[in-house]
Amino acid sequence: MLNITYKLPASDRPANAQLVLPFQLRNKSRLRTALASGEEVGLILERGSVLRDGDLLLADDGRIVAVVAEPETVSTVRASDPLALCRASYHLGNRHVALQIGAGWIRYQHDHVLDEMVRGLGLQVVVEQAPFEPEAGAYGAHPHAILAAHAHG
Repeated sequence: MLNITYKLPASDRPANAQLVLPFQLRNKSRLRTALASGEEVGLILERGSVLRDGDLLLADDGRIVAVVAEPETVSTVRASDPLALCRASYHLGNRHVALQIGAGWIRYQHDHVLDEMVRGLGLQVVVEQAPFEPEAGAYGAHPHAILAAHAHG
């Protein structure tokens, strides 16, 4: 079995293989899974690691493996009214729902109860298959969090 124990810093190096996973599995630092080719692989990453679409990993045989966000069932809310999206984001965040935020839209892992709540706020919800890349959160490994920690000493 191929082992992957190291996440590479961002680079333009070409990948030799792909690891396609939904968000729930990209949150695991220890995982037995398979590459897109079907080859069995064991992830043994630093605890707390979250894999993002486009991340590069180094396998124990020297291969570079690209992480690909697998399309999954999500609920996407689009609105031309930024206030309406802010209200929906507030209510979803109040329920500790992980959100992916884009220009004019928000996305969360599909849940029919949440869909009804958002519809109750007057917004339309589309259930679709799409990659899910939620915000890292205030304390996640996100460039803004790193800059904020540095700026505040």
